[in-house]
Order: sequence, then C-alpha cells, then structure tokens
Amino acid sequence: MAALSEGGLSIGQVAKAANVNVETVRYYERRSLLQQPEKGLQSIRRYPADAVTRIRFIKHAQDLGFTLEEIKALMALRASAQTPCTEVKHRAEQKLAAVHQKIEHLQALERVLRDMIQACEQEPRPELECPILAALDSQEGSTRR
Repeated sequence: MAALSEGGLSIGQVAKAANVNVETVRYYERRSLLQQPEKGLQSIRRYPADAVTRIRFIKHAQDLGFTLEEIKALMALRASAQTPCTEVKHRAEQKLAAVHQKIEHLQALERVLRDMIQACEQEPRPELECPILAALDSQEGSTRR
C-alpha cells in the first residue's frame, strides 16, 4: 500500500486496500464509523493507513451479522485500553443469541412452506383451488408469534 508524497492514502487507495467501493468509505464516514480527514495540500483528503484496518474491521463485523450501530459500539470498546474482554464477549453472546433466534424463525418458515407444498401435492385439485394461496389468504400456518 503506497503512501502518497503528501503522506497518507487517497480515498481510492483506501477503498482498494480494504477491498470496498469508494462509496462504502464515504458511507462509513457519514455513519461516523470512519473519520473524514481534513483536506490537505491541493485540497485532497489523505487517510491514515489505519483507515484500511478500520474498514476491514467493520466489514468483518458486518459479515458476522453485527449492525453498524453495534459495530460503532464495538469500535468504541476496541479504542479503550480499559475495556475488559468480558464486555466484548457479552456483546458477542448477545449476537449469538439473536442468530439462534433467527435460525428458529427460519426453521419455522421452512416447516410452514414444506407443509404448504405437501398440501398442494397430496390431492389433485382444480387449477383455481390452490391450497398455498388459500393458506396465505387465511393466514393458516403463520409463523408470527
């Protein structure tokens, strides 16, 4: 990652090194996840090399299912030398619990859809009597709690 003569990286260099689009860098700036540097000589913004590390952190956390707000909180914890690992662990445990809840919901959806498809295959019906459409009309098999 080559630094420019003025020092720092252009937004394009940061984006390329972090394997994101330039608009992603700008979006993270708007969401206060990345500080937008002041314009230097020639009215060009130069980013420190750690901007790439920060963007990679954000992307990896997103891949793990963390929201941008949760990532902002994690980054605040990361910035503090006083942050105990137990606090970060607690947030990861909360995310894991949310993942388990989503899995349960998806499994319930799978069961309902499978049942609807089986109902459609069980007995021959006239074209206008689709049990799937009837179930959607009546909200039978709803997975809402």
